Amino acid sequence: MKLAIVADWLTTYGGAEHTIAEFHAIWPDAPIFTTVMRRDALGPLAQAHIRTGPLQRWYRIVRQHQLLLPWMPRVLEDIDLGGFDVILSSSHAVAKGVIPPPHALHVCYCHTPMRYAWEMEERYLEDFRVPRWLRPQARRALRALRRWDLTTAKRVDRFIANSTETQTRIQNIYGRESEVIPPPVAERFFHESTVPPADRTSFLAIGRLVPYKRFDLLIALANELALPLTIAGSGQQEARLRAIAGPTVTFTGYVPEGELPRLYAVSKALLFPPLEDAGIVPLEAQACGTPVIAFAEGGARDTVREGETGIFFREQSVASLKESLARFREWTFDPVSIRDHARQFSATGFREKIRQTVEQLRRERGYDGRHAPQSPLAQR
Repeated sequence: MKLAIVADWLTTYGGAEHTIAEFHAIWPDAPIFTTVMRRDALGPLAQAHIRTGPLQRWYRIVRQHQLLLPWMPRVLEDIDLGGFDVILSSSHAVAKGVIPPPHALHVCYCHTPMRYAWEMEERYLEDFRVPRWLRPQARRALRALRRWDLTTAKRVDRFIANSTETQTRIQNIYGRESEVIPPPVAERFFHESTVPPADRTSFLAIGRLVPYKRFDLLIALANELALPLTIAGSGQQEARLRAIAGPTVTFTGYVPEGELPRLYAVSKALLFPPLEDAGIVPLEAQACGTPVIAFAEGGARDTVREGETGIFFREQSVASLKESLARFREWTFDPVSIRDHARQFSATGFREKIRQTVEQLRRERGYDGRHAPQSPLAQR
């Protein structure tokens, strides 16, 4: 079996890239095709065989892959995958739009249908400061991207969703069924010694410092309650968030991967206010025995057990956060039980599920290489 991995872009090492790293661990000889990359930001993926296209030279100039989004579909469709039997795409934007050869099977691990095209148009224009005079053209490009995105769903033989939230969106937008395999938690998070709750001093928030992560909400909470809060990560909003933070808020900046388990383990709880389709951060926290206080929407509902491994708040507001914090202080959480719950999401289990899914699809299609029958779903 000759397998190729396809990614939207590889410019940082976040949740989607963690998933691709696990694909790479299963099939280390498989090349990774993508639109643009920043190799020095890819952690364990930095040594992988990554192939980019003509947008890479433009990325070196503009340094924001989002600005290149309108040109990515064409670049992906031009990738020559003729020598591969299985295509495994990791897609939250455009990667599923590659054109597999007629004999190949295409499995898409979908992090979400493309949010920029379907429900984040205004945020895209604002976050990336698209000039007013360019916005009519940008809107036309996003409309075209929606049409293209719908068409490319037919190029996928099997969808895998990273959460029930994503599974619902795949059904609603593409009209396709999918199975759910939550994102993987690296084994190192299970190795950190359990820290007793009494020895934990600060609450933790972690992630890219971008608007939808809602770090501003957590800072408002910390300022009002004089709550010790550690914010780990970097991003475009860092200067603004530092400016509004009170004396009980500490910024660590970027935290190396190897230091994350200890950071989770010494925290009272992870505060998780965004609406995420899945979200690897709550899983990493639980693997370290740390409870989670999460917004009750999105992927967190699949991985947090209320009253056992964390609690939910119902609105993205300071008032709702305060109410959940009061409940949190009344309950007792067992770090060992939290970690045991998280083991079902380990990277080892994830690899086995992905491998089984690929093999099962090959058997279902009567796959025997280049002379295998073409799936009726794999329409071009």
